[in-house]
Amino acid sequence: MSFFEGLNDSQKEAIMHIDGAMLILAGAGSGKTKTITTRLAYLIDHVGIPAQNTLTLTFTNKAANVMKTRALALLQDQNLHNPLLCTFHKFGLLFLRLYSERINRANNFVIIDTDDKKKILKDLASENLQSSLASIGAYISNFKNQSKSAQEIRKELEFLKDEKNKNYEEIIHLYEQYEYFLIQNNFMDFDDLLMLTNKILEDEQFAKEQSQKYTYITVDEYQDTNALQYQILKKLCTSHENICVVGDDDQSIYGWRGAKIENILNFKEQFNNVKLVKLEQNYRSTSAILQAANELIEHNRKRLGKTLICTKDEGEEITILQNDDEKIESFKVAREVLKLLNSGINPSEIAILYRVNALSRALEEAFSKEKIPFKLLSGIRFYERAEIKDIISYLRLLSNLNDDYSFKRIINRPKRNFGNASLEKLENYAKENHLSLFESLCALQGSRFFSKKTDKELEKFILSIHKIKEKDDLLAMILALEEEFKIKEFYKDNPESEDKLLNIDELYANLKDKITHGNYNGLDDILNEISLLNEQDGLDKESICIMSIHASKGLEFDYVFIIGLEEGFFPLTSESSNIEEERRLAYVAITRAKKKLYLSYTNSRFYKGSRTRLEKSRFFGESNVIKKELTLDHQKNCYKKGDLIKHKIFGIGRVTGVSKIGAEEKLTINFGGIERMIMSSFVEKVI
Repeated sequence: MSFFEGLNDSQKEAIMHIDGAMLILAGAGSGKTKTITTRLAYLIDHVGIPAQNTLTLTFTNKAANVMKTRALALLQDQNLHNPLLCTFHKFGLLFLRLYSERINRANNFVIIDTDDKKKILKDLASENLQSSLASIGAYISNFKNQSKSAQEIRKELEFLKDEKNKNYEEIIHLYEQYEYFLIQNNFMDFDDLLMLTNKILEDEQFAKEQSQKYTYITVDEYQDTNALQYQILKKLCTSHENICVVGDDDQSIYGWRGAKIENILNFKEQFNNVKLVKLEQNYRSTSAILQAANELIEHNRKRLGKTLICTKDEGEEITILQNDDEKIESFKVAREVLKLLNSGINPSEIAILYRVNALSRALEEAFSKEKIPFKLLSGIRFYERAEIKDIISYLRLLSNLNDDYSFKRIINRPKRNFGNASLEKLENYAKENHLSLFESLCALQGSRFFSKKTDKELEKFILSIHKIKEKDDLLAMILALEEEFKIKEFYKDNPESEDKLLNIDELYANLKDKITHGNYNGLDDILNEISLLNEQDGLDKESICIMSIHASKGLEFDYVFIIGLEEGFFPLTSESSNIEEERRLAYVAITRAKKKLYLSYTNSRFYKGSRTRLEKSRFFGESNVIKKELTLDHQKNCYKKGDLIKHKIFGIGRVTGVSKIGAEEKLTINFGGIERMIMSSFVEKVI
């Protein structure tokens, strides 16, 4: 048949499988979308499965639209009933429109978005919880994705007894209030679309009826499914096991938001007689890029196993950029990008990827100075992030006490018991007396214009502002800003606290660097320079993409730069980080590149308040891109704590202890969290 043209044997094998469960293990750039859409058309057009009996689920509307367009184009009879091809949440919406009355919910419900949810929680929350609403919203989402009501969570109060949140009783009560509010107003949030769908399907007879309706189910990006989505799929397969899941365990990078890699790893145990098809031919990247990706991911233990096979030539060697610090790194990357642009490369074919969002600041600055057109994809520019705007607003107020705009932004950040009503009251006073807001605040000191508690907080605020302004130099002012207002403390309870605190540290470091090495007459000069950086020309033109690796998933570019490849930054090495997921993230980053890959690291970065010496990422050694730097050191007594080494079986590790045994050394080495004792003659040092 014509729609088999251009397909390889593995793709054909997957397409022609009809009955029974199937796992298509699809490597990066292996023609996954073509396989899914052709199989759907094959089932409808060749096998004769009614289109309305198929269900294909994806994770994004973009993917769903692309697949639907491609599948319909392959169908001979364009007048057929369209197959249901949509996201999980769209399926939940359609399902609940039909069946929500089974759980006593009206089917004309209204979906609320994330901003609506925040506003509702803010209105319902007690004063004690106002500063933790972002965390609480995340808790509630987590509860719903476990299919747990407030009543069920109440039985598990210990779950929330941690250092970050001691108000667990109030949180459960707020969850109850929130749910009651949604029901009373006939609202549903995004998480309800799946939680309530699953609840309705708990009726076994009804689940069986639905299973008979959707007799052929396909799921894209199966490695990204969570526990709730798995439960829904399992119920929809009550009367059959005609489920085809497509995914790549090596690209499972969303564990932090609830994705369960176990869903794909254990698929063969969860369904009977599963057919496994591996799509390993890569149509995207050169051999040099794929070799690095394959060697890197082989260090993971929790994987089903596959090897990407190149269909292109060797291609250019991977370029490694070594830099002394982040400033040099950003300008070196900018210089390499300019070379590409001057050779006629389209800017949209170039991407800069990073693991930690704070790293975008130096890049944005370098690209702006070099007038390189760029866009920050799926993210907020560094100087537009809330925590950064807070600090800039403090600085603007320090520079100009009559800056009402900045005053309004920061007067209640951190919390000072100064809400909208208090602000309106102050604004009226300022208007009547022809004063700025800060001047009005000073004029009202001790007048009991506000409550006693608020007056006390505002007095502290005024004293702190004056104290900072009295500092002799700009550097002292910057240091005093954090000391007086504890802005980092304010963001510690935020669910994205790690990123936000890194961003704040990055800003402080940048400001200190500007003051120490720049030629500025005062705070105004620095603030004006930052303002100019925000006005990026040419955003509507072809632009280079700067983005996090998470945001790059599913995209591809001819030229890819991965920056920040240092231990502690990539991979992250905090207690909450998962080295295998970090390695999968590096694999995703590498496989975005089609023609040329650049890997960059620095010898030091400003981190947590000071400049820190860094080691290059273990991923250089694990991907074997620094094989020329891997040398077997036969010299005796040459190892020390902290050395990066390579073992022929266990891979890359770091020396944590050294002791002498005769003429040799016994090394204690940490291999991805597992410590082993190895004699020094059995390892190579990564220089």
